[in-house]
Amino acid sequence: MNDVQFLVHSGIGRITLNRPRALNSLNHDMVLAITEHLEAWRSDAGVRAVLIDGAGDRGLCAGGDIRAIYEDARGGGTASLRFWADEYRLNALISRYPKPYLALMDGLVMGGGVGVSAHGSHRIVTERSRVGMPEVGIGFIPDVGGTYLLSRAPGELGTHIALTAGSITGPDAIHCGLADHFVPSERIPDLLDALTSRTPDAALDLFAEPAPASGLAADAEWIDHCYAADTVEEILTRLRAGGDAAATTAKEIEAKSPTSLKVTLRALRAAAALPDLEAVLAQEFRVSTRALSSAEFAEGIRAQIIDKDRSPQWAPVTLSEVDESLVDSYFADLGDAEWNEVAR
Repeated sequence: MNDVQFLVHSGIGRITLNRPRALNSLNHDMVLAITEHLEAWRSDAGVRAVLIDGAGDRGLCAGGDIRAIYEDARGGGTASLRFWADEYRLNALISRYPKPYLALMDGLVMGGGVGVSAHGSHRIVTERSRVGMPEVGIGFIPDVGGTYLLSRAPGELGTHIALTAGSITGPDAIHCGLADHFVPSERIPDLLDALTSRTPDAALDLFAEPAPASGLAADAEWIDHCYAADTVEEILTRLRAGGDAAATTAKEIEAKSPTSLKVTLRALRAAAALPDLEAVLAQEFRVSTRALSSAEFAEGIRAQIIDKDRSPQWAPVTLSEVDESLVDSYFADLGDAEWNEVAR
């Protein structure tokens, strides 16, 4: 299919996301095609490693096809649930893939782009990388295993990334455990050439460099203090009293959906205690299912993506209006509709 291209050359199975005008955002057909090829390559002796990258010069992938999800949510549909179930199954497949799985996380790597890269065995960033989970900004939560990854970042850095919905640099991604290797973007063609005759580890030994210092790591002291609080309200109180950078961060968080903030914090804390990625994906699917039927998610997409007025009308409006029963409803058991029961 044109939206994603597949090529096997010199033992490398290459997956290229090919929607550059849409920042290589993922749709359902792309997810199914990638899964099909990974399953086939698993037992193919002619494929010794897999590599995923994105067409164009703007990045690997900016996430899922948000417009399609918006139309589904507005129409009361269920297509997004099937998309998410298959996407999450793909994320799990990548995490346990038996062959080296290299992800070129150059440029923008957001949302679903993190899902098809940061669960791989060899995750490569550059000086151009901007990695993020921006879902709270559209009334959603980090998914595709995002709460698994962020809950395991050092200290409270993952909580900071999730609640601000901001992006981080390549060095930040390495520090937070979302990436492994730093390769200058100008050396990527050389790396690809080396992969034709060397193992992934040997090729990376040639071209990976020590990552520059992580700016996020330098802010860890105030971040860890502020975000260690048990509630979003207390986090904001600490941020407002934490100095200029912290106070500015508080304002960023205050613009987000109060419901999404509370659900995200609950999801992160719970994910930290769950045993593996699959268990976290099951939790994320419950939350995604509930979010699809909420007016909050559709309103967030409308304000940020459709109308672009950047003025979402959240409801409830304030954190104090988001009661625990509403948060609990996002985590309710789905019975026969759990993620691994949804038809492929």
